Amino acid sequence: MKQRISTLILVLLNAVCIMAQTTVSGIVNDKREPLAGVNIFILGTIDGCLTDSLGRFSFTTQQSGTVTLRATSIGYEEYTLTADASSMQNLSILMREQATSIDEVVVTASAYSFGKSENFKTMDALDVVMSGNSCGDLVAALQTLPGTQKVGEDGKIYVRGGDSGECQTFINGMHVLVPYSTNVEGQAQRGRFSPFLFKGINFSLGGYSGEYGQALSSVLPMETTDVQPGDKLGVSASMLDWNIGGTKAFEKSSLSFNTAYTDLGLYNSLSPDRCDWSRPYRKLGTEAQYKADISSTTVLKTYAGYDFSSVGQHIDGRSLSLKEHNVYANATLKTTLGRGYSLFAGVANSSVWNDIDDALTAGDRYRNFRNEVHLKAEVRKVFSPALKMSAGAEDYLRNSRLRYDGEGYNLDYQLMGAHVDAQWRMRPKWFLQLSTRAEHMSSSDEWLFMPRATCSFVPSKRFQMSLMYGWYSQVADDEYVARSGGQQRQSVAKHALLSMQYSSPNLLLRIEPYVKRYDRLPWMDNGYVSSNGYGDSRGVDVFVENHSLVKNLTTTLSYSFNDSERLYLDYTSLRMPTFSSRHNLRLTAKYAIGKAIVGVAESYASGRTYANGTTPHYNSVDMNISYLVSPKVIVYTSLSNIFGRKNIHGYRTDGSAITSSRDRFFYIAIFVSLKSNKAYDISNF
Repeated sequence: MKQRISTLILVLLNAVCIMAQTTVSGIVNDKREPLAGVNIFILGTIDGCLTDSLGRFSFTTQQSGTVTLRATSIGYEEYTLTADASSMQNLSILMREQATSIDEVVVTASAYSFGKSENFKTMDALDVVMSGNSCGDLVAALQTLPGTQKVGEDGKIYVRGGDSGECQTFINGMHVLVPYSTNVEGQAQRGRFSPFLFKGINFSLGGYSGEYGQALSSVLPMETTDVQPGDKLGVSASMLDWNIGGTKAFEKSSLSFNTAYTDLGLYNSLSPDRCDWSRPYRKLGTEAQYKADISSTTVLKTYAGYDFSSVGQHIDGRSLSLKEHNVYANATLKTTLGRGYSLFAGVANSSVWNDIDDALTAGDRYRNFRNEVHLKAEVRKVFSPALKMSAGAEDYLRNSRLRYDGEGYNLDYQLMGAHVDAQWRMRPKWFLQLSTRAEHMSSSDEWLFMPRATCSFVPSKRFQMSLMYGWYSQVADDEYVARSGGQQRQSVAKHALLSMQYSSPNLLLRIEPYVKRYDRLPWMDNGYVSSNGYGDSRGVDVFVENHSLVKNLTTTLSYSFNDSERLYLDYTSLRMPTFSSRHNLRLTAKYAIGKAIVGVAESYASGRTYANGTTPHYNSVDMNISYLVSPKVIVYTSLSNIFGRKNIHGYRTDGSAITSSRDRFFYIAIFVSLKSNKAYDISNF
């Protein structure tokens, strides 16, 4: 009898349990298609399942009354439904794509990044050094990118119809007054800074944010490396230059140094050129850095560098002699304040002395001293994953002293600037960056307000499209400001550009049409300097990088079309600038064979127009080979202009051609690391 009662109780309890179970079912989609693999569960329980290939789900739960159902899937926002368990049958769940945080999206419109910069990596320091015929020069490597013009007589960066002064260099956010070393006509001026110095290089060809001012066409912001964890020491040598450098690491800081000496005397004796040198080009450069992680939220970086360069040439019956001292130093502090706030503060000083004898005529003397103090502070605030803002102020204190045969000028002025930037994720795939910049120049007592905006559509990691518009300004060269009695107004350029980019593991394609309008350029009318110059520049840039044609082969195509004209300086009419060529094409190929990398580059530029004629087109085929002798030793060699074409860069007023001093240039160097497991890691400050 007791056994029958127990059996009956068990049957009744089992029936109650079955009656208490509730089935939860439905389908999950994202408006376009059903979603498979979505995790569906009752919050606070283990009751749940995954959706099948058709997005369907069904499971039972013993929960009753009001419960919370949750659906989660990578890339989608969480879905939550709170209701009575008995009503959760045949549900239709709509999952929304998770909005990407603005910190997770890198808009690369009109900018090319090298090294670990803004989470986008395309090229490291060794790639820069060993690209094309750069011969270790960062500036020469950048000239393989679209939008740059080939101006062989000085080697500086010219961007999208703008002259070389319209591209400004910044290190750790602080301005560099003169980033090139001096040289004579027909000799390419090299950049002052080694690519090994930086962890990130962002070359922006236009449309940059309000943080950067005093640049009409482009900016080159570079970020030095962080505190180094270990000691380093190494050397490099070539027929042109010799280098030694290293780092001493401490617990939370590191101290680095680097010294380089360049002398073309040996090379000129082995391979004479067309110039009559009274003194070969020589340059001595030394630099030091101290970096410290003061705390987990505060980083201090300091940099100091000094360059002395000199060269002498017998030309036109005179003995031209150039000497330059260039000193640059900065210190920056970055700290996180909490609650989404961060602070940046920096100070930089640039001092440049130029001494030139027999500059224009035999016996004349040219002396110029330029100095700039740059002060900057910026506060940044992250309000949410969809909005962050920054506001900053800066001050440029500039002075220049020039003496030429007893005449000259003394120029002092102050330029103050302030900016506000906002980055806003309007929708999951739409991003808007708005900024405004205000500047005041003391000498002309003038205010400028410059709005800037970028709207970007980023539907996936492979494709993005951006539309940019902005106003940009820059003070004219000291000579024109001084000759105008300080009344020369700032030049203005308005940028409008469209950027479209597609990227995959094996392909990068970017197309960028643009328009620039110049106003208030310096112009000399009947001997008087005014701000009445103006001009236009329009064109399109195309860049293709491919890794899939042949294994271990990387190819690039860089093409720029530019149509520009301007009235400025001593131009008597509106015309194409002498530094501008309508078509520029670069093709490169890099192939790895065992421990060697072979590179070939083809550079073409259409002719440049002068008052007394148009130059023939420019063409150069270059080749380089890098060989990894051991993990600590690399040998690099290059030969520029293999076929020896005599390229004419321009014409002087007397009709004579401006050419390079030699048609070919051969370079070979060895990089050795003495305290590192990577070749030439010594200058990774």
